[in-house]
Parts: sequence; C-alpha cells; structure tokens
Amino acid sequence: MATVHPLVSELIDLLRLERLEINLFRGESRDIGTRRVFGGQVLGQAMSAAQQTVTAERNLHSLHAYFLRAGDVDHPIVYQVETSRDGGSFSVRRVTAIQHGQPIFVASASFQTPENGVSHQISAPDVPKPEDIEPPAPLSAEALAQLPAITQRWLTRSGPFEFRYVYPRDELNPAKRPPYNQVWVRLIDTIPDDPILHRTLLAYVSDFHLIGTSTFPHGLSYVSRAMQMASLDHAMWFHRPFRVDEWLLYACDSPSAHGARGLARGSFYTRDGVLVASTAQEGLIRLLKDEA
Repeated sequence: MATVHPLVSELIDLLRLERLEINLFRGESRDIGTRRVFGGQVLGQAMSAAQQTVTAERNLHSLHAYFLRAGDVDHPIVYQVETSRDGGSFSVRRVTAIQHGQPIFVASASFQTPENGVSHQISAPDVPKPEDIEPPAPLSAEALAQLPAITQRWLTRSGPFEFRYVYPRDELNPAKRPPYNQVWVRLIDTIPDDPILHRTLLAYVSDFHLIGTSTFPHGLSYVSRAMQMASLDHAMWFHRPFRVDEWLLYACDSPSAHGARGLARGSFYTRDGVLVASTAQEGLIRLLKDEA
C-alpha cells in the first residue's frame, strides 16, 4: 500500500486482525478518548473477521450487532467466527467478540454474490456541499478547562476522518432542536481501491453522530455529566459501491426516544446523491439526575 497519513495507516492496521486459528482472530484495542473501546472499532474488526472466512467474490450486504459489555482499551479482543450458512448465493456468519473470557459483542453478517435486479432509492437531503461548510472550530482553552480530562482528550484529538456539520451544534451548551443531523464525512487521505477496506472503514465511522441525534430534542449532549450514553445495538446495510476517502453525507434522524433508550437511523449518500449504505442504532440514554 502506498504511504498514507499515519492516522489512516494506524486505523487500517487496527482493523486488520491476527489469525490465531481457523475462524479465530485477535485485534488490538485503541483508546480514542471514549474511556471504553469505541463501538466502531468492534464493528469494523468483527466485519474484518467475518470477511476472512468468506470467499472473496461475496460482498457483505448486512450486519446486525449487539454490544453486550463495555470493552477494555488496554487489552486485545478475540473474535470467534461461526459458519451459519453457505448457500448458492448467500453466506451468513456469526461473530462473537471475547475479552477477559466474556463475550462483549455478538453480530450476524450476511454476504451475497453480486446479482442484477430492480433498483431504486430515496433522494438525498438538499444540503450545502462540504466545500461550502467551514471546518469545526476548536474549543477555546477556557471552555475545555470546564470539562473532565477524558472529555478534553476526546474533543482535542486528531482523527483519521474529517467532518463538516451542515447544522453545527454547541455541545457544551446544546439548544433543543428537532432530531435531525446531517454531517459530511471522509477519510483524510486516499487509500487503495479495496471495497472490503472501504466497507470496514465506513462501519467504523458509522458509530459517530448516530445515537447522539436522539438527544437533540432534549437539549442534551454526549459531554453532559447528567447523562449516561452507550450503544446497545447497531445494524448496517450496504447498497452500492462507494469510496470512504471521498465525501459522504451521513443523514441521521431519531424517530423515538423512550424508556432510557433512543433510536436513530442513518443514510450515507455520495456527493452526487447516490444512497450507498443505511444504518440503525438503539442506544442507552439514561438521565443521572432530574434533567430533561
């Protein structure tokens, strides 16, 4: 692979697993300021493990996962893959992520041999292009000083993706607004033409900004000390080819929040309006004191 930005190279290496045995793999963990293993890391690594047990011509088209326990960033994760089915057109795998002897994540992944068929999609939202949106402004030193050290680390880290927010939001003083969020996203450097790699990286970044959309109507934010947030499950469908190193619009909405849980849905579009992937996630949104 040609030389790429170190942050991109590090992420790609993180998503590549060590094969321990047939259907058994090990992945390293990284602390990106989230206190526990970032859900997108486990999603991407589980996809990587499942893909290595399927013939190359079959493409991942759907992933359904549950987060069972918080992951420990100081230890690797073992991924065990079970073959559920290898049919004439589809293959299904079940992946269990294990850490400290306990499952922390389970997923089912389905792969399909490419076929022709009917085709349609809903239209992309009418939003400004990414080049017409200013990059997010860094927080001031005074604002950062009001936050816990781990939150400061999360907000000041440089990552392998860049984001442009169609409707920027002040996470420190969030106003109440409807549960819709549109974010342009792309990898910060060009990577090889490997569809498997692009899908794995999209799964990783799909865990950003999704469940947070459920907090918008309530004036809450992931930096709030009065709220506990965690991903409970994550589903993803891949519809059409794409490149994650080109701008993609992540259009999210939250149809419901109730019972300390919020539901969010997302759609990834190319800048030409082609729908390439869809997501859905339910997450824990637990108020720790009487704030709404």
